[in-house]
Amino acid sequence: MKKNKVFRYVIAVLLIVFALLTLFLSSSVIFDWFGIRAKEGNYVPLVVWANFMVSLLYLLASYGYLFLKKWSLSVMLIAAIIFVLAYIGLFIYINNDGLYESRTIGAMLFRILVTLFFAGMIYYGLKKKT
Repeated sequence: MKKNKVFRYVIAVLLIVFALLTLFLSSSVIFDWFGIRAKEGNYVPLVVWANFMVSLLYLLASYGYLFLKKWSLSVMLIAAIIFVLAYIGLFIYINNDGLYESRTIGAMLFRILVTLFFAGMIYYGLKKKT
């Protein structure tokens, strides 16, 4: 197997795993599966819904990247934009005395960075293809 193909599969599988984990956790809060909503404390609905939407975009981007579709990079950049907007929304929510967990701030920053990392890896993988 070529080195580029192995790189593509590794990145795609990592993205799929991260997507499924994100999908499970966000949908568990939204639909209150397994009593997870109560365990989350003061969750911010905007952040949870952003995570849910982005998890679906991750799955779409990983599919596109496996087949070397250029649009997979655009999907990841849209996911990053959704997270940045949700992060801004989180701070607006906090400044309006909304209840939240302090770990949410760090978690959102982490997710933005992970999304940008995967976007960079997809960009690199697609660039190597040409």
